[in-house]
Amino acid sequence: MSDVRQHAEDVYEQFSDHLDVTVEDVEERFRTLVDEYKVPIDEARRSVTNHYLEEAGLEREDISRGGSEAVSIEDVDEPEEWIDLTAKVIELWEPRSDSIAQVGLLGDPTGTIKFTKWAKSELPTLEEGGVYELRNVVTDEYQGRYSVKLNSTTVTEELDEDLEVGDDTSEIHGALIDMQSGSGLIKRCPEEDCTRVLQNGRCNEHGEVEGEFDLRIKAVVDDGIDAHEVIFDKEATEELTGLSLEEAKEMAMDALDTTIVADEIAAKILGTYYRIEGPTFGRYVLADDVEELDAPGDAEDLLIKARSM
Repeated sequence: MSDVRQHAEDVYEQFSDHLDVTVEDVEERFRTLVDEYKVPIDEARRSVTNHYLEEAGLEREDISRGGSEAVSIEDVDEPEEWIDLTAKVIELWEPRSDSIAQVGLLGDPTGTIKFTKWAKSELPTLEEGGVYELRNVVTDEYQGRYSVKLNSTTVTEELDEDLEVGDDTSEIHGALIDMQSGSGLIKRCPEEDCTRVLQNGRCNEHGEVEGEFDLRIKAVVDDGIDAHEVIFDKEATEELTGLSLEEAKEMAMDALDTTIVADEIAAKILGTYYRIEGPTFGRYVLADDVEELDAPGDAEDLLIKARSM
């Protein structure tokens, strides 16, 4: 089976209950984009999906990609994946939007993760302390912190059992040797409940938008044995560098170039030793508590290693 046919069947399964459409109809739309206009298959899938979402009057969270897989919380390391979780409701918070019915923290033996339950999903209320099997939830990401969303396709089942919740806090002592792409002054999608980083002014879900500036660092910290990926959010970045978001925006405006901010940050922190503590989400450690340390050994060696990354 060709890739186009497989994608067409996947999209058809998403909309077959909502629209009078055939697999052949979907495949023809794919073929037009891929074969005639040479659109990459992933971009074609987004375009075809958006077309049928608009035709059906649905939101993206109203449909499932199908084939959700049971995973542990520590395995959540990609956004926009459909998964199944068995987790305990650790804490519930007050929603800040009428579109959200519940928001809080889930936990399992491997760690914790934030969840959001949409009001229009009309799902049963989750009780604090309850253990649930949650089938067909979708993952999301903001500042390296992953979360899950419960929508109208989610199935919840309360289990008559308890579940031990693991500690997912990490502490790293090491040299910050690299800053990854996506560090410095970035723009995020301004749409409600969407925090995706824009690529060339586009959000993967909402298309071309006028983004909102944010500040972050995606770093690699070497403890002498392993290299750890660490994310510093706006507050942690401002504290670490002494550079505020407003100052970063002014700097970029003066230079007519946003990359100057990442260069300024790199000059301040590369080769420096830190103690970093924070929760682990997927492959990232989120820097909640940071302390600069004296470098053990020759600091010039660290800078040479950092510049070679």
